[in-house]
Amino acid sequence: MAINDIALYAHLSDEDVEALAGELDAIRTEVEESRGAADARYIHRVIRAQRVLEIGGRAALLGSRSRVLWGAGVSMLALAKIIENMELGHNIIHGQWDWMNDPEIHSTSWEWDMACPSAHWMHSHNYMHHKYTNVVGLDLDVGYGVLRVTRDERWQLKRIIQPLGSLLLGVTFEWGIALHDLELKEVFAGNKSWDVARPQLRELGVKSARQVGKDFIAYPLLGRALGGSFRRTAGANLAANVIRNVWTYAVIFCGHFPDGAEKFTPESIEDETHGEWYLRQMLGSANITGGPVMDFMSGNLSYQIEHHLFPDLPSNRLAAIAVRVRALCEKYDLPYTEGSLAKQYGLTSRTIAKLSLPDKLLRATSDDAPETASELRFAMRDKLSHAQESAQERLAHAQESAHDRLVHAQEGLAAAQEQVQRVGLRTALADLAHRRVDEKRRARADRKARRAR
Repeated sequence: MAINDIALYAHLSDEDVEALAGELDAIRTEVEESRGAADARYIHRVIRAQRVLEIGGRAALLGSRSRVLWGAGVSMLALAKIIENMELGHNIIHGQWDWMNDPEIHSTSWEWDMACPSAHWMHSHNYMHHKYTNVVGLDLDVGYGVLRVTRDERWQLKRIIQPLGSLLLGVTFEWGIALHDLELKEVFAGNKSWDVARPQLRELGVKSARQVGKDFIAYPLLGRALGGSFRRTAGANLAANVIRNVWTYAVIFCGHFPDGAEKFTPESIEDETHGEWYLRQMLGSANITGGPVMDFMSGNLSYQIEHHLFPDLPSNRLAAIAVRVRALCEKYDLPYTEGSLAKQYGLTSRTIAKLSLPDKLLRATSDDAPETASELRFAMRDKLSHAQESAQERLAHAQESAHDRLVHAQEGLAAAQEQVQRVGLRTALADLAHRRVDEKRRARADRKARRAR
């Protein structure tokens, strides 16, 4: 099952959780108060660069029959679409630049270059996803309604083909996003009214018709009029869209579904405090390492942990915020989940492939698997007992020596007990990994002993 008690899983007291929240609030306040001209220059430069790339790509494609120009046009257009989708659209619609009061760069007025209407995405993403991050049954982004990414979801025969479904979703990701907020399953099941769905369908129809008309009718016709090929121009637009879709899919999946990005039960957020919300964002997210280029091309979603903590702070600030969040993880003994794009995508793909199979064919338990964990994975009482027994043995040995050694051992016992009681999640996970290694070694030794007999 998913995590039911967030503070217990994190091995933090209520006081620790609230102290953590206070430190994160201080980071937010400091960034909000320091926003200014340098941030405004950054977003305006990004907009100019994106437009130059798109104009260059369109120009290279119009009227061209050269393979070199076609390739250059596709590359520039794909880059322009990625930047518009990730660093501009995603972040502007989040309200990261609303503080500028610029009507052209505002969450209420920006319409991005993809099939999903901005207003639909604001509801499914800004509200549903960021409020209910990784809460099974409430966050629609947990598997996007088509993939099983946690053992909390019952296995069905259709999951057998989900690795193929994942690839298809990647290629057509903008359309998956476009259908996301409609929740057609809920409509057909009678849980969502057609009175609500019909206006959404009309809005989606208008936006998708505009996108298809622009990329696959208007620009190809213009290219043909200038002496080029309708088919080649349409193919170039299709290629650029697919590249953008696959990249967006990879970045988003690598921030949400690799090992260490935990899931939560609906019960876990009942009476959730401000600090527990922060903690859920930290435990339910994963970062991607790769440097400044990776950061920019991912819309700074390479800092997914920081984005989930502060979704409406400017994306160009997340790198600096990450340094401070990492320090807080050290202070509170919490894991800071990160890895290269290749590593995170590999872990995510493994989970998708593994969970295409029924649970009876899988190793580990539903409380102690890389993709699904709960507070039940830790046998804390056994651990405390073991630590106390070890400390008591040291104490008994010390009692045989001089009085000063006895005093020292008693102090060591108290320190050992306190350390066990205050152990953090990162230490607990490391201890769990060591115990697994020891169990495997003992199992191998037992097998060898039985064969020897």
